Amino acid sequence: MIKRTLFLLSAIVISISALGQTMQLTDKDKEALYPTKGVVSKYHTNWTKKHYRERIQEFKNEPLEFGEIVFIGNSITERGKNWAERFNIPHMRNRGIAGDIADGILARLDEIVYFKPKAVFILIGINDLSNIHHEENGRDLKRNEIIPSVAYIGRNILKISKRIHRNSPNTKIYVRTVLPSRKEYLKEDILSLNNIIKKNEGKGYYEVIDLYSQFVDEEGYLKKDYTFDGTHVNKKAYEKWVLFEKPLIEKIQTTK
Repeated sequence: MIKRTLFLLSAIVISISALGQTMQLTDKDKEALYPTKGVVSKYHTNWTKKHYRERIQEFKNEPLEFGEIVFIGNSITERGKNWAERFNIPHMRNRGIAGDIADGILARLDEIVYFKPKAVFILIGINDLSNIHHEENGRDLKRNEIIPSVAYIGRNILKISKRIHRNSPNTKIYVRTVLPSRKEYLKEDILSLNNIIKKNEGKGYYEVIDLYSQFVDEEGYLKKDYTFDGTHVNKKAYEKWVLFEKPLIEKIQTTK
């Protein structure tokens, strides 16, 4: 009887997925899909801990639909706001959380894999790297809350892609290289992390999108006319981003 019930539930989910629709989630369903702990990662700053909970509540109020394209990341993704409008392509959703790190994404993947996206685009790592350099960056972290290494961040990005693939094997996974920064202390670590991202492509079930190359200047920094603070990108940069990725996203949308 239990096996039959599980089979029927699976059939319902598959049929709804095929139609690209969203089920009405009960409060109990939501509790299962979204992080509920007050502190999700010890590597989050105090500000991020609060904002993370606020964004998770927004996600609960507006859950994904089956078969969408989902952008996952930190403030650079969140600040993109309505990506469907930017690309003029429907069924694209923003799952960026300002201040987030790879640990934070790992804690909130249940919603992503439940709704079986057509594709996910991941951009994460700049806050993780800033965490390593917490003294230079003025982050409110204790010594035992500092991310240990670039390699640790790379392993977490690999974990993210593997978990998505394991639970949603038909989802196309794209990992973007971390954007350059105008902060000297991040320059070499960004290159190191991007090398790890590229190196893990073959075993991570993902394809690399080299977004870094589109925004870097001749000296290895984020181009001045693409940023307002040395890390976050401006309107001109988002327009460049859309032009760079739109052919790929259009192809994904038209592929069954």
